[in-house]
Amino acid sequence: MEAERDAMGDDEYHPISRKGTNLTEAGGIGYTVVDSIDTMLIMGLHDEAARARDWIANKMTFERDAEFNTFETTIRVLGGLLSAYALSRDEMYVEKAKDLADRLMPVFETPSGLPLSMVNLAARKGIATGDNKGLVSTAEVATLQLEFRYLSHLTGNERYWDVVEKVMETIKGSSLNTGLASIFMNPEDGRFVMSAIRLGSRGDSYYEYLLKQYIQTNYSEPVYQHMYEFAMDGVQQHLVKKSQLARLTYTSELIPERSPDGQISWRLQPKQDHLICFFGGSLMLGAVTTGAAVQPVSVPPHTKHLTAKGLRDWKTGVELIETCMRTHETATGLSPEIVHFRLPNDGLSGSNMPDDWYIKGAKPGAPAPYDARYILRPETVESLFIAYRLTGDQRYRDYGWQIFQAIERHCKIETGGYASIFNVAAVPVEHEDKMETFFMSETLKYLYLLFEDDSVLPLSKYVFNTEAHPFPIIYPTRHAAF
Repeated sequence: MEAERDAMGDDEYHPISRKGTNLTEAGGIGYTVVDSIDTMLIMGLHDEAARARDWIANKMTFERDAEFNTFETTIRVLGGLLSAYALSRDEMYVEKAKDLADRLMPVFETPSGLPLSMVNLAARKGIATGDNKGLVSTAEVATLQLEFRYLSHLTGNERYWDVVEKVMETIKGSSLNTGLASIFMNPEDGRFVMSAIRLGSRGDSYYEYLLKQYIQTNYSEPVYQHMYEFAMDGVQQHLVKKSQLARLTYTSELIPERSPDGQISWRLQPKQDHLICFFGGSLMLGAVTTGAAVQPVSVPPHTKHLTAKGLRDWKTGVELIETCMRTHETATGLSPEIVHFRLPNDGLSGSNMPDDWYIKGAKPGAPAPYDARYILRPETVESLFIAYRLTGDQRYRDYGWQIFQAIERHCKIETGGYASIFNVAAVPVEHEDKMETFFMSETLKYLYLLFEDDSVLPLSKYVFNTEAHPFPIIYPTRHAAF
């Protein structure tokens, strides 16, 4: 537990310099320790978990006069506190979660109810970010629901539930006719703004939480089932593609372009973030829930147990995981942050470009482009965990073991901790002095659970938030009124 040795309570850990930093000048809120405590509890690291609990109980404070990201604070810190409670039944975690949630609530005070991107926790004030002209990202506003709903369930305070359900009502009301969501919304009028459509950053967890809200409420909210199915129809129709030569299934992006006469057209960009590698497992999970013809579905699913759309999504999910594993076929065995796929008319024929996927801008001897890095991301192993639980197929464990060995070989720092690498295509590797909190919260947790017995956190009883924090499935006494 090198992060504890060098940086207990700090938001971020830097394993090479062996120090911690905080996200703001006013101090941190324990991002790393809170994000990883449920991993300690799941792995049976009782002494470490006890010391983490002591820090949270006695030293953590949200009285920080500074701006924190609403989405990241919710999924990592609120989510971490809530899952620690779910696994320990220690009421202290609920009290801390309530304190944090109450400080977050003012972000929802906008004309549309869409939350602002930033929050001052001490001032209890939502703040519009200057980055995107005051717009909010679709994924960020639609990835708070599991956390606030579970807290509402634990406390009986309906306000937590109300504000995040209002967000979903607003999104449904301004829904695009394809079922897809562009990546920015306007918090003033609650409408989608002309912007890219993708399953990567700023889009990804919107689709994830449509499905997971349906699962969290014990399949009792058909509105989320319908929104999810509508979205998957759009994804299958517009975003899922096959690569030109290797016939790999991947997801592309749609980029809006305005012609001189004002007409809007959509350009297909064959770009896939590593973030999208969550989607293979997510599609498989959706196939056995919204796409189930019977319940429970067998392991692996019998074709008779799935509807036509369930079979479609299952097949695509399996294929996307295989594509993500292909992107691990690098010098390090690790997948880059962003890959591009070959198109028939991309002008690259006859070049030394690979036939299937490539890292854009990579040139021998030149500095590695941003796309080439691996920052300890969990998305592929998340899909492998879900796929193994739904199939029992040993190959998913084999894939996970390959990735774990690559991480051990290339990311582990001798003095302790793990670091990101700048270029997955070059050995020996060059490290970046940073260990993202999601490495302990998600990457290591999903790898551990991939090899754990399926009676531990069964998917029939738990739903994982987008930061891999497990919450129990609840039996709601209220239903969405939209």
